[in-house]
Amino acid sequence: MKLTEENVRYVASLANLTLSEQEIHQYTADLSGILSHMEKLNELDTSQIEPMTQVLFAGQENDSLREDIEHTPLSNEVALANAPLAAAGYFKVPKVIER
Repeated sequence: MKLTEENVRYVASLANLTLSEQEIHQYTADLSGILSHMEKLNELDTSQIEPMTQVLFAGQENDSLREDIEHTPLSNEVALANAPLAAAGYFKVPKVIER
């Protein structure tokens, strides 16, 4: 798949990034190369490959890293007890995104 510079500008605007013309040109080439490689990988026949259930360690099919034990969740009061600012049951934080 070939990306255009307009695609890169659009994605950069979604991420609130300011890119130079050189960076836009470079990212267009880099991302197009990545997408082309992914298209090649999608052409591979993986129908005979068994799914991997756990790649971190050798074990049984249903093994997990720890037991899933149910716990009582935190209340709003406990969760907000050490918050510098809280309002209406939520953490209050300063605005960090501006457009």
